[in-house]
Amino acid sequence: MFYLTTAIDYTNGAPHIGHAYEKVLADVIARYQRLRGEEVYFLTGVDQHGQKVQQTAEKDGVNPATYVKRVTKGFVNAWDKLGLEYDGWAETTNPEHQSCVQGVLQKLYDEGQIYKKRYTGHYSIRQEQFLTDKERNEDGEFGEEWGEVEERDEENYYFKLSEHVPWLKNLVDSQEDFVIPHFRKADVINAIERSIDTDLCISRPKERLRWGIELPFDSDFVTFVWFDALINYISFAGYNKAADSSLPDFEKLWPASIHIIGKDILVPSHSIYWMCMLHAIGFNDQQIPSLLCHGWWNIKKKSDQGNAGSEKMSKSLGNVVDPIELVDTFGQDAVRYYLVRDIHTGRDSDYDMDRLVMLFNTELANNLGNLCNRALNMTKRYCGGVTMASEYDDEFSQQLRASLDTVLEKYRHHMDRYDISFALEAIIEFISGTNVYAEQQKPWEIAKDEGKAAQLHTVLSHMVEAVAQASVLLKPIIPTACERIQSQLNAPHLSELTLSELHWGLLPVGQELAKPKPVFPRIQLED
Repeated sequence: MFYLTTAIDYTNGAPHIGHAYEKVLADVIARYQRLRGEEVYFLTGVDQHGQKVQQTAEKDGVNPATYVKRVTKGFVNAWDKLGLEYDGWAETTNPEHQSCVQGVLQKLYDEGQIYKKRYTGHYSIRQEQFLTDKERNEDGEFGEEWGEVEERDEENYYFKLSEHVPWLKNLVDSQEDFVIPHFRKADVINAIERSIDTDLCISRPKERLRWGIELPFDSDFVTFVWFDALINYISFAGYNKAADSSLPDFEKLWPASIHIIGKDILVPSHSIYWMCMLHAIGFNDQQIPSLLCHGWWNIKKKSDQGNAGSEKMSKSLGNVVDPIELVDTFGQDAVRYYLVRDIHTGRDSDYDMDRLVMLFNTELANNLGNLCNRALNMTKRYCGGVTMASEYDDEFSQQLRASLDTVLEKYRHHMDRYDISFALEAIIEFISGTNVYAEQQKPWEIAKDEGKAAQLHTVLSHMVEAVAQASVLLKPIIPTACERIQSQLNAPHLSELTLSELHWGLLPVGQELAKPKPVFPRIQLED
């Protein structure tokens, strides 16, 4: 079983392109794993508790439950627009999740892993956590990543995080794929060093925060939003579920194959808090998931002289990109393709609408779309819409068939490493090579010579076959478009194939094609 999850999105605002990228990346990986023949469970959802949610709801004059229901609907609509197919949906107000969180809290409290103490110090309102001097920068100040910081003096409950840090350090040192890409490991190691003598505050008094899960051993407190949210990865996988629950079989899903998260929540929440929580609960080294850490989409800054670098997208700067509006403008295929084509997994990238249009028009409309239109239309015109048998073979045809093995090897290599953009480069290279093949053979000219009928049949069947191959390989990325292609090929069996079953000859001799219709109409931007 391949169990993958994304970070659940905080319901204190609308979805933006950063959320969309993470979800599309996860959806592509899930679909690819199914193409490999794996059984897959893809979990995503929303984090609905916390002080910021409570404060925003109060400003709007509504109950927090009403507010998060409204915001959650916006995320669901966005993911529908992007064609996501997830198997599980997490909402942290779900009673089964709350029961699981309280069960974990009680277990850790009973085992002496949670204790109560008074703390006087600094508190980050943005991150909803207490800070120590270790969070100060070189200037002795708390950086902008912490937002507004205030002093607080209050009693709370603490998780003995520091007791598990030595174990975590050994784990990170010994597991090569603890975090992917590997260059992120240095960030984790540095964060571990900062956590050696630090315990985690896991409660908030109800006098200032009521919108959360109540501590089972003290009704005057609710649990820290991160302690609540992180547990979704096991609660919605069926951990300690009730006998009559419809949740999955936990033993079948866990350990999770991968958690997909942004670099901003790698440390300390996922690589430190979550791992130590799992260890305290009783999970062993073999049950600890890997973290796939992706970069950010930034946005180009403009000046009178043109581009002036880039900056992080943020609501405060008013520069976020709405994925729903993006799909409404350019279509699902263009947005999905751009999101995983123009960024290398783990790195940052600048959102650029012009590149979205350029990549769609050149690589899909002009390249694959042109191949599909030419192959199907000429087969319709010269062969009655049926692939024909032929004894003709030449060096160019042999090279095209051989190139499929190369693209399959590259595709599998990069997709197994979550390098979607590089896998797409291999597919585009194959499609471009087929278009070069068409230009070499010139079927529109040899069709004029009845003596070259065998060559024409070979060339057209090779072109149509290449379209079929591309539709299978691209389906994890642009599933709707590939379904349209396969419908025009009149080949529903292509959707049932696994990666190991791909070989030259997916379409048999005598394959009757449906009426061709453009799959990738070019995007035309208004001046």
